[in-house]
Amino acid sequence: MDVKLINPFINATINVLETMAFMTVNAGQPYVKKDNIAIGDVSGILGLTGVANGTIAVTFEEKCILAVVSNMFGETMSELNNEIADAVGELTNMISGQARRELEEMGKVFKAAIPSVVTGKNHSIMHFTNGPKIAIPFNTDNGDFTIEVCFER
Repeated sequence: MDVKLINPFINATINVLETMAFMTVNAGQPYVKKDNIAIGDVSGILGLTGVANGTIAVTFEEKCILAVVSNMFGETMSELNNEIADAVGELTNMISGQARRELEEMGKVFKAAIPSVVTGKNHSIMHFTNGPKIAIPFNTDNGDFTIEVCFER
C-alpha cells in the first residue's frame, strides 16, 4: 500500500484529537494487522470509494474515549453509552473528512459512507477489501487508540 494514502489519516487523527478533545496524541509505528479483532472497546468504521475502495476504522480503549468525549463535552463521561457511540461516529467522520481533503490536494478523490459504530470487548472490524490492514497505534495520557486503514490492492 502506498504510504501517501496513510499519512493523511495520521495527520487528520492528530489534528482532530488535538483540536476537538484538547489532547496530545502520539503516533506509534504502523504495522500490518493480521486479524479482525478490534484493539479497543468502541470503534467507528467508515467505507471509502474513489480512486480506490477501502475502509478506515478508529478504535478506542474505553478509558481513552471516555477522556476524549469528556474533554469534547466539558463534562465527565463515566461509561460507554449512546452519546459515546455518537461521538465516535462523529470523530471518525471528522478524521475521514480531513484526510480526504489532504488526499484531494494530491489528486486522489474519495467519497465516504456514513460511519457505523461497534462496541464491546473483542469485537470484530471487517474491512471489505482484500488489501493489507495498516494499523497505526496512538497513545495519550488517558489511554490508547488505533486507526486502521485498508485499501483494495
